[in-house]
Amino acid sequence: MESMEVNFKNKNILVTGGTGFVGSHLIEELINHKANVITTFESLEPRSYFFTGGLNEKTTMINCDVCDFDRVFDIVTKYNVSHIFHLAAQPLVEIAYYNPRRTLESNILGTINVLESARLFPRVKGILIASSDKAYGELNKNKYIETDALKGDHPYEVSKSSADLVAYSYYKTYDVPVVITRFGNVYGEGDLYFSRIIPGILESVIKKQTLKVRSDGKYVRDYLYVKDVVSGYLLLAKNIFKVKGEAFNFGSKESLSVLGLIKLVEKILSKKIKYKILNTAKNEIIYQSLDFKKIQKLGWSPNYSLSSTIDKTYKWYNEILGNEK
Repeated sequence: MESMEVNFKNKNILVTGGTGFVGSHLIEELINHKANVITTFESLEPRSYFFTGGLNEKTTMINCDVCDFDRVFDIVTKYNVSHIFHLAAQPLVEIAYYNPRRTLESNILGTINVLESARLFPRVKGILIASSDKAYGELNKNKYIETDALKGDHPYEVSKSSADLVAYSYYKTYDVPVVITRFGNVYGEGDLYFSRIIPGILESVIKKQTLKVRSDGKYVRDYLYVKDVVSGYLLLAKNIFKVKGEAFNFGSKESLSVLGLIKLVEKILSKKIKYKILNTAKNEIIYQSLDFKKIQKLGWSPNYSLSSTIDKTYKWYNEILGNEK
């Protein structure tokens, strides 16, 4: 077994969906590692972290729907890609409820196309698949571990369970060097999906609006800062020869209900947050928290907390939303 840690310097790295929230932070760090980064995108948002951080000037950008196999395979071969971070997905539970077909197609077929491209192009030395805690479905336990069954039973959860299983099958059957990551609620500068709770909270504070809480306020999630996710991604990709074929949870030391989160952000920012409980959420899991002892053994644990990051996250949103009040 090879044990040498991967160095990204001068490597051609493909990040699917890299202009999005987590992808932008990942690309920023890969550029810091002197990698040559290629990213796929479907639409562009000038307010995004990708553009406000000038990453578009340092990245090769290609308009590509990952559901188009020929396009994906062409990118992988044309750019002689050595590693792939597959982040492109339909990321919202609510959208999945109303548009299941597109969600299943994007999240499953897109993953298949990336894996098949790697199978056919053996110069690809590592693939990281961004899965989710939603892949487990609802297991009615305090902490989910990597060996728990994947039991998604609604469109979004099923899309993640399925993509997860497909990824493992490519390793098991073809020895494609893939590693799977599962994580809870990721937050930080650049998330422009304001239906998510932390962007929604900060938007409501900045615009002095009433926050609309879709759930009953009691749903519990792990809250993980985006830079912690990126450091975990890079750790696994660098050690791909040791971890290929495995799945890893990225957990958090902060598991909070929505109402608990609102109170904590109020305290950190010293601002009152007005909110209204709608209780209209569909197909949401009530309690979900991930055990992350497995990746801790490799040397990862969350370095950030809400207390250390919400203020700068708030300042980023204030810069892009302040003139929209």
